[in-house]
Amino acid sequence: MTTPIQTGGCQCGSVRFRVEGELGDASVCHCRMCQKAFGNFYAPLVSVRQVKLTWTRGAPKFFQSSNAVKRGFCGDCGTPLCYEAPDGVGLAIAAFDKPEGIVPKIQWGIEAKLPYVDHVPELPGEDTMADQDAVSFLAHLVSYQHPDHDTAEWPPKERQ
Repeated sequence: MTTPIQTGGCQCGSVRFRVEGELGDASVCHCRMCQKAFGNFYAPLVSVRQVKLTWTRGAPKFFQSSNAVKRGFCGDCGTPLCYEAPDGVGLAIAAFDKPEGIVPKIQWGIEAKLPYVDHVPELPGEDTMADQDAVSFLAHLVSYQHPDHDTAEWPPKERQ
């Protein structure tokens, strides 16, 4: 039987990680510290306390957000990457190259849940190119984000 391996990293590619083994529990946390750390409605995290985590390129910088928790992020692009507490490490789900298979099973910190979060799925949805005012802008947009896989050539030549 082969050990599951997953990879991921930040938006700019300065920090990359590799996880070997079965991921732990996935969750979203609505606490105010997680909202601020992710700059978002909540923080989607998955436990990696039972697996081998290796930082394969660079390493996160850390902010001590409380007496017990450090939060890791890319020092170059700011991407939130991890949550480190005495009971283990959680990685940001969307930082994985293939986040679609990491499904949260519980919500924590619901006392701080923003009142409109549960209604977001009820909002109308549109494809990116449906915004007619942005079509010409988007047609010429070149992404400098790191691709969702490990690559030896980074950053791309046109960005160096």
